[in-house]
Amino acid sequence: MRFNFRCTNVDVCLAMVQHFVGIGDVNIACADIFSAGRADAIVSPANSYGYMDGGIDLVYIRRFGWDLQTRLQMLLRERHGGVLPIGQAVAVPTGDPEIPTMISSPTMVRPSPVPLSQNAYLATRAALLIARKLGVEILLGTGMCTLTGRMAPAESAAQMRKAWDEVMVRPV
Repeated sequence: MRFNFRCTNVDVCLAMVQHFVGIGDVNIACADIFSAGRADAIVSPANSYGYMDGGIDLVYIRRFGWDLQTRLQMLLRERHGGVLPIGQAVAVPTGDPEIPTMISSPTMVRPSPVPLSQNAYLATRAALLIARKLGVEILLGTGMCTLTGRMAPAESAAQMRKAWDEVMVRPV
């Protein structure tokens, strides 16, 4: 699986470059999330309730439409009692042939700071596991917990790397 990381925050991008040096399947660019082009799936570092009205999720809504949030929340109600725990992920169709699937992998229960948590690791791990299960070849994503979550870029990148190593290097 190839992971195309995109983020407009220079500090987050630099931290990712430092933590993923030498990993050929991870392509990092300080750019708009959609600049990477086609992907099989895109990761939403969402909240457990599936609200997509802020941060990077709002960027996704502008591209895919509000129906995406509706589909996500319906799926969460049907399969998870309306709340997706941190460390789990679900896949939702976007309706966009260029990026047909969104993987919602919560980094927080509700929009709030989580700087001292392990949530970037847990969310990245969950997203990678479901992407691998779905046979995703190109995964598009951004920083986990780095905006609303207010996690330090280096901490987020370290946690994301730990998840990458566990799922992609030493598969579980």
